[in-house]
Amino acid sequence: MTKNNKPFIIGIAGGSGSGKTFFLNSFLHHFKHDEVTLVSQDDYYFPVGDMTQEENKLYNFDLPATIDNEQFLLDIRKLVKGEVVYKKEYSFNNPLAVGKILEVRPAPIIIVEGLFILHFKDIAEVLDYRIFVEADESVALQRRIRRDGLERGYPEEDVLYKWHNHVVPAYKEFLLPYREQANKIVVNNLDIPDEILKITEEISYELKPRYCSE
Repeated sequence: MTKNNKPFIIGIAGGSGSGKTFFLNSFLHHFKHDEVTLVSQDDYYFPVGDMTQEENKLYNFDLPATIDNEQFLLDIRKLVKGEVVYKKEYSFNNPLAVGKILEVRPAPIIIVEGLFILHFKDIAEVLDYRIFVEADESVALQRRIRRDGLERGYPEEDVLYKWHNHVVPAYKEFLLPYREQANKIVVNNLDIPDEILKITEEISYELKPRYCSE
């Protein structure tokens, strides 16, 4: 049982390589599994077959038009009403693969995360608390190279092309303008777990007495 009828909705936005995922995992660490649930923008990309390849055969995932924001919002509203959401997981390294079905259960605290969550006005309006995670561009690029190489198997040449032609322009146009609207700005340049855990602990300790059962 929650102590409030309406779940508390936290939006976590951050550019590629900002360390948003690490921040998110650190935050989730402070809660029991039934106290918090996560809905991620990454699972709301339109099928890659609906996108147009550029001349070099690469897809630009860093545009708001690639996200089914209407379904994203509908699923957030379902969770707020206490309904379970079922969503197919999106596979970046093999978009044609059949993704597993994700079961997202309602909880007293709902985390909505993604690059464009502040840009999508209807989604931004349902957020009770906004966190903006950022890092210096050089730090973020190195993290992106490591991630896309290890987890998604992309050649470094493709990663650099996407960074300069997709990632940075999208960040400056669709995310950075909303930075000052955040309730909390987290600078994450150093990859120091203790620092991030301290920040997430402070936020969670404030929320748990109000929104989670004993």
